[in-house]
Amino acid sequence: MYREIHVSKRGNDSYPGTLDKPYLTISRAAAEARPGDTVTVHEGVYRESVNPINGGRSESERIVYRAAENEKVIIKGSEQISEWQNEGGMLWHAELPDSFFGAWNPYKEIIDGDWLMSPVDRPLHTGQVYLNGTALTEAGSIEQVMNGKMKWFCCAEGGYTHIYANFGDADPNKETAEINTRKTCFYPEKTGIDYITVRGLEMSHAACPWAPPTADQPGMIGPHWSKGWIIEDNIFHDARCSAVSLGKEITTGDNRYTHDHFKPGYQYQLETVFKALHIGWSRERIGSHIVRNNVIYDCGQNAIVGHMGGAFSRIYGNHIYNIGNKHEFFGYEIAGIKLHAAIDTVIENNNIHDCWLGTWLDWQAQGVRVSRNLYHHNERDIWIEVTHGPHIVDNNIFGSGHNFSNAAQGGAYIHNLFCGSMHRYDVRDRSTPYHIPHSTDVAGTAVVYGGDDRFYQNIFAGSAEDEDDHWKTGTSIYNGYPDSMEKYIELVMENGRGDIENYIDVKQPVYIGSNCYLNGAEPYDGERCAVVSSENSEIMIFEENGDMYMEINIPSDISEPETNIIDTYQLGVPRISEARFEAADGSDISFDTDFFGNLRSEAPTVGPFENLKRGSQKIRLMKIK
Repeated sequence: MYREIHVSKRGNDSYPGTLDKPYLTISRAAAEARPGDTVTVHEGVYRESVNPINGGRSESERIVYRAAENEKVIIKGSEQISEWQNEGGMLWHAELPDSFFGAWNPYKEIIDGDWLMSPVDRPLHTGQVYLNGTALTEAGSIEQVMNGKMKWFCCAEGGYTHIYANFGDADPNKETAEINTRKTCFYPEKTGIDYITVRGLEMSHAACPWAPPTADQPGMIGPHWSKGWIIEDNIFHDARCSAVSLGKEITTGDNRYTHDHFKPGYQYQLETVFKALHIGWSRERIGSHIVRNNVIYDCGQNAIVGHMGGAFSRIYGNHIYNIGNKHEFFGYEIAGIKLHAAIDTVIENNNIHDCWLGTWLDWQAQGVRVSRNLYHHNERDIWIEVTHGPHIVDNNIFGSGHNFSNAAQGGAYIHNLFCGSMHRYDVRDRSTPYHIPHSTDVAGTAVVYGGDDRFYQNIFAGSAEDEDDHWKTGTSIYNGYPDSMEKYIELVMENGRGDIENYIDVKQPVYIGSNCYLNGAEPYDGERCAVVSSENSEIMIFEENGDMYMEINIPSDISEPETNIIDTYQLGVPRISEARFEAADGSDISFDTDFFGNLRSEAPTVGPFENLKRGSQKIRLMKIK
């Protein structure tokens, strides 16, 4: 018989967990919940780290953790401190015994690990200080705190942790001053805790560590190398590093480069893939999560992070913003969504903005589909790196100045709107895996030669005035690449008999046609059916009354290129992986619907909107969560 277990701030952990006699903590309920049970949490702030002991058995026998209907439930990784001592002026001091923190003291734990690049002159900690919910900035000394409002500094000695903070004109003993004390908010200590649903909760203030792909990757919430979680309709904010982790676990490696420098991080990451396969990384055991309709903001590293553990997942309907743009620390793992080995993962219908980088798909993004997302006001919208395809990017709006860093090959880019510029480069010093289709099994490894991409029926509206030596508008970055596999093979064979040396410097073919170029953006020199206009499209993306809108001007005299419904058959296969551009279940894809899900005509309109009008227009894009 399945149970509904209740948790309330008026409860007691010695009670039976019923509606009239609820538990006091979510952790008590988590220790008891069994497959099929529902844990209903009632209104209040719960300062704890929930460690689910059990998982569900299947999709039909989940363990569900949910907020009671119309009740606000907050899990915080912080504690409120109300015994600050004034040291003169705006300098306040809190002295806490090490016993206050238990096994994890965030003010002794350093933010460090593979691919963390700065700062190098001083350590930063996983700890954080907040005033009325706003995070202060960690300083390098007490003097910097004295001279800078909303800054803090810590030191630990003699069994005590000392935290110094400048709260500006506020008195922290009269306001809400908090410090994070727990690594996670909802995260199983054990792996293999499957089929859990977390719904309708707010979580904040986790002291989670830097999470590169070669490390254990704890986040504020996450399945910890499990299968089949659903994380939906939540609010996550102020994770010191990452909010939602779909990442790996510690036995396959934990920052070996940083700890011993014996081999480069690339080599350790390659080893991590094979170690994970050895311990059972497969579709049957790991991944297949759903992360949907969440609001995630104000995190130092990622809204969603993962390596291998996010394969076969769906990430959709999320509102992600203010990620990695505080610039306290920097490394090559920062993005709104940063996934390695996101095999057959779908990223769809998200609103991602005001991030250092919107989405970064790194290593083994085979089968990934990025569709119908709105990117705007990011430093860069999307980066796809060292993967060999097939991967699909369709019907997206890339609204920032820098749209796309392409360090991959074998991609299909269809019906997108690129409002800015693109950057393309080869990666010939890192041979990375590709897979048997829809599987974690490795078929081989290869470097990224560049090319082998498909661009059909997109709009390129970035201004040529914003170009430089690396970032270009339009597809002219592919000038000089052959336009067919037959021509490519001819070029290879001109080198005579041989092996890889005959291929390494030959540009791979590209397949580019029926795109529209505005504002002086330039087409690929081998493109068929391109239309070009120097007229300014005057694109603006903005919020109005809780909705996102776009204003765009389509030149009235521009012609419509010859178009057709693009499908799996037309896209062929990438040269290296030789896998089809198809859905995660192996079925064919027809790109016959637009950004809004509207059916396209047999001769579809270029860009993400079917029946886009000529002239200036205002388009409602989506409601803001």
